[in-house]
Amino acid sequence: MSHGEHVTVSALVRVHACPVRYYYERNDPLAESDRYAVCKQLSYHLGNPLDPEAIWGEIFAVRPTVDPALREFLAFCIASCTKSEWKPARECDVKVVSVKHGIVGMIDRITQDGAFSIVRAAGAMPFGTYAADRLRVAALALCLEEMTGRIVEGGCVEYIPDGVSRYHAVQPRDRRQVIAALHRIRSIHDGEMPRRLLNAPCNRCKYKERCESSGGHRLSELL
Repeated sequence: MSHGEHVTVSALVRVHACPVRYYYERNDPLAESDRYAVCKQLSYHLGNPLDPEAIWGEIFAVRPTVDPALREFLAFCIASCTKSEWKPARECDVKVVSVKHGIVGMIDRITQDGAFSIVRAAGAMPFGTYAADRLRVAALALCLEEMTGRIVEGGCVEYIPDGVSRYHAVQPRDRRQVIAALHRIRSIHDGEMPRRLLNAPCNRCKYKERCESSGGHRLSELL
């Protein structure tokens, strides 16, 4: 990564979860899951009648290798989403950029009133939003603020399998975490071996032993 290259929001989330794992996987391509493909395609139709046949046809066109068994998952998601009222999107898949912070990301849906949302294939928490989703909303809000010139107070997270939309009001700590994640990514790409976080998700991690033995060094010291 050159210093002029923008950091993706997905990279910010990965390094925030575990900088060591991000270090080992930083050059691996990210693959979209079939479940996300189902939720994403359904999201284009929110606020309008949800036709299972039409949506499945679009999913198959976008992803011809999709597991046919996920048609049941689509039916489950549609049943969940029909229990709530949704605003249709004015725009979908909107690329947003912050030149100041060097961030680039994608907003899944923007409604007529200018509110933005991101689509998730996970079930919702009983209350609130996941830490990773709060980081996503904060990073996208920074980009949108720079592009529009106005304060963006928050955004929605749409947990499609549960048919739930949760608004997250961006807090100062969310913005601090975005900045911290940016610093971590840039130090890693400058050759710094990151240290394991105290609350890192280490259970069953395939890098656990390598992580424990590294201790945090520059890459040049390990070669």
